[in-house]
Amino acid sequence: MMQRFQRLIKLKQARNGLLSYQRNFSALPYYAQCDDPQDQVLVEGRAKSRAAILNRPASLNALTIPMVARLKRLYESWEENPDIGFVLMKGSGKAFCSGSDVVSLCELLNEGKMEECKTYFQTLYKFVYLQATYLKPHVAILDGFTMGAGAGIAVPGMFRVATNKTVFAHPEAQIGFHPDAGASFYLSRLPGYLGEYLALTGDKLNGAEMIACGLASHFVLHERLDLVEERLGKLITDEATVIETSLAQYGDLVYPDKTSVLLKFETIDKCFSHDTVEEIVDALESEAADDSYNEWCKNAIGKIKEASPLSLKVTLQSIREGRFQSLDQCLAREYRMSLAGMSKQVSNDVCEGVRARLVDKDFAPKWDPPSLEEVSKDMVDSYFSPLGEFEPELELPTALREPYI
Repeated sequence: MMQRFQRLIKLKQARNGLLSYQRNFSALPYYAQCDDPQDQVLVEGRAKSRAAILNRPASLNALTIPMVARLKRLYESWEENPDIGFVLMKGSGKAFCSGSDVVSLCELLNEGKMEECKTYFQTLYKFVYLQATYLKPHVAILDGFTMGAGAGIAVPGMFRVATNKTVFAHPEAQIGFHPDAGASFYLSRLPGYLGEYLALTGDKLNGAEMIACGLASHFVLHERLDLVEERLGKLITDEATVIETSLAQYGDLVYPDKTSVLLKFETIDKCFSHDTVEEIVDALESEAADDSYNEWCKNAIGKIKEASPLSLKVTLQSIREGRFQSLDQCLAREYRMSLAGMSKQVSNDVCEGVRARLVDKDFAPKWDPPSLEEVSKDMVDSYFSPLGEFEPELELPTALREPYI
């Protein structure tokens, strides 16, 4: 068993950045939704594995405090259990996970329960780190919406299975927040400046595009997921290579279609490599004069202008810093940023964005500040500053679980 663990550790360390094996799971039957934490994350026992099923389908499996706490407890216990060889995660309904339940978080804020919000982010980021340093193979089935923190809890794992139903996105800037849960680590390691493009525009990728840029390790048709799960459920193994072979047997070779944003890398790099959001917008507006990219550039400009100006600047700096940081460093910084955003000390953009897009749905947020020009350097810097004397930083078990660079 120890030799197998050592081989797994070497396999994870061999990854360049985030890219390597990663896994996701399959099409699910409908599971009744309940407020009980045990019903929000269901467990299925297999021959030599366990499956965690995110089970809030009516909320697209958005993550709550009880959900992330239960996931962390389950994964810790499964890692220690010698009878469990590998772990799988999937979602019920039409989503893998749509991210954090930001509506509930804003309700907590409005009730003066900031400490509960802190607990949520602490637990979420610790679970992401656990996932990234997990000693057993992990498969995530990214069938359906995989957004925000929903991507964060899957991408660091060993195997990530995308499907023809997968929709990947980081739309946090459009609600006044920032890509978190490790997103500044893996988005910054995508080819070229694709990470900046996805983070600033909130644009979507499909399953084939996730394969092409390394966010997913395998592609399986939604219609075959039951077969994949049946095959994996019968495996008596803790060997990553055996699991990889089983996933490959049902996999498909796919390529982005001719309309894919991945075919616009030259323009993305030309526009999104600039140092400031203002320069990026100017570059896009210049490119819009080229008829062949006109519509795409206009759409990108429109999506950026819909987002919170403060969040855009904070997000760009986060991606840029993430390019030179390890995952644990990214998570520690994102924790500071999340507390700054939720505290409303600089701006109320998070709750205003949630109100406009998810609650009232008038899609007319009143951002503060309302323009890029009015976002000062001090405002942005406050998101990255160390926490105060009486506010503990995020503590991750880096001495026990080696972070990867």
